[in-house]
Amino acid sequence: MPTPPSVFRPSATALITGAASGVGLAVAKLCASHSMNLILVDNNSAGLDEAKSSLTSAKAGVVETYVMDVASLEDWGKLRQSVEEGGRRLDFLHLNAGIGLKGGWTDSQYFHKIMDVNLFGVINGINTFFPHFEGNTSGSQKSIIVTGSKQGITIPPGNPAYNASKSAVKTLTEHLSFDLSASSPNTSVHLLVPGWTFTGLTNGGNTTQKPDGAWAPEQVADYLFQKMGEGKFYAICPDNDVEWEEDRKRMMWTMGDIVYERQPQSRWREEYKEEAVKTMGTMKLGSKQAD
Repeated sequence: MPTPPSVFRPSATALITGAASGVGLAVAKLCASHSMNLILVDNNSAGLDEAKSSLTSAKAGVVETYVMDVASLEDWGKLRQSVEEGGRRLDFLHLNAGIGLKGGWTDSQYFHKIMDVNLFGVINGINTFFPHFEGNTSGSQKSIIVTGSKQGITIPPGNPAYNASKSAVKTLTEHLSFDLSASSPNTSVHLLVPGWTFTGLTNGGNTTQKPDGAWAPEQVADYLFQKMGEGKFYAICPDNDVEWEEDRKRMMWTMGDIVYERQPQSRWREEYKEEAVKTMGTMKLGSKQAD
């Protein structure tokens, strides 16, 4: 199997959702640096225009933009028709679009909107373009990347719909990786999990200066490239405040809630806080993932 970064090659075609800003735009810049053709998707028309302008002046090949709602399967169908004109096929698909609303248990619109964008935006993208990646046994390398969240792994209190959407995204992407590993060995699948990243979602979009603890989106894109080069499925990014080793301990503790029959979200419950701090402080883990 070719090394995953071989998908970053001149004239390969990349489609990225949530591409007008943040991590999506940073990954688009990464693709542009390898002279790939770009299909940028977002619901922000002005942002897409700015993104296209910045990328056209780079090394990118052809840059196209599509304003659409990733929650709309009809919009996805129209996009597929446009993409496939002339027999074109995707080589790189990054399902990155997401929102970070908050709401309460009686707010059904909060749950529906989060799931429509964060979960079905991914499902719709896979449903639509799966044939472009299935059965890739002898052709050039292809890749599918899905953006998850640490909140979908450690499940902190405070935003159940968002956490549930990202947990589901993680599960779907793991299934996709397993299935394509057998039917399409030249298609790699990756779950990108940013750490604290300075994007339009930071502090509800009200922060204009990058906090010291946050990574820039370009660092996330570079980390993804690194992990793809290592053949890793999980690209779980550290940041300037939380290192990979601490992330590992938090994930191990969370899984322990099931294994040791603790109450869920025990790390934030008063009766477990002291034990959690002590256990994670002395936890010894095996081989360390390279940062």
